[in-house]
Amino acid sequence: MNYDYNTQRKRMALPEYGRNVQKMVDHVKTIEDRDERNRAAKTVIQIMGNLNTHLRDVGDFKHKLWDHLALIASFDLDIDSPYPVPEPSKFVEKPKQVPYRQGEIKYLHYGRIIELMIDAASEMEEGEAKEYLTTLIVNQMKKSYITWNRGQVADEVIIGNMKILSKGRLKMTEGVRILEVRELIPPVKRKPLGKPHGKQQNKQFIKKKGYSRH
Repeated sequence: MNYDYNTQRKRMALPEYGRNVQKMVDHVKTIEDRDERNRAAKTVIQIMGNLNTHLRDVGDFKHKLWDHLALIASFDLDIDSPYPVPEPSKFVEKPKQVPYRQGEIKYLHYGRIIELMIDAASEMEEGEAKEYLTTLIVNQMKKSYITWNRGQVADEVIIGNMKILSKGRLKMTEGVRILEVRELIPPVKRKPLGKPHGKQQNKQFIKKKGYSRH
């Protein structure tokens, strides 16, 4: 089985938005219908804005978000942007780190980003894009739960938590698959034991040579 390691994934242009935002942008690029692609892009912009609330007082806040979207998409996203696509040279300066807030999070092991993604997914129209985002959310929730609690969890618990966080607006669809634990968190390979030393090694040597004690 091939596991998906962070070191094997492509480099993110803006890591502070997280791997899930990168996946959403990559998916938006694959949507064939232009109107649906534009709607999906606006949803991603909304999520990005919620992750950057500390920038809301900055001038041209919306403009900055669309510039970041272009960068995450490697300047290869065919949408009707309200702003012209910026030049790549504009992003030479390293972006500021997005602060992580902990207040008023219902489930700490899921984090605020999951809550924001659930809110955004709940507002989307039914279709492939919503199903894809729901799949990302429910599997990330399961991975976070297992990592935080260091134990197994029933899929029904994850689904129930998602319904609570979405206030019943987000439901599982037939196409959504919840991954197994071994797919979410690859098992750690243990190092082989070293050669025996001291008395144990001497006993094995005596047994191998056929010596006996008298």
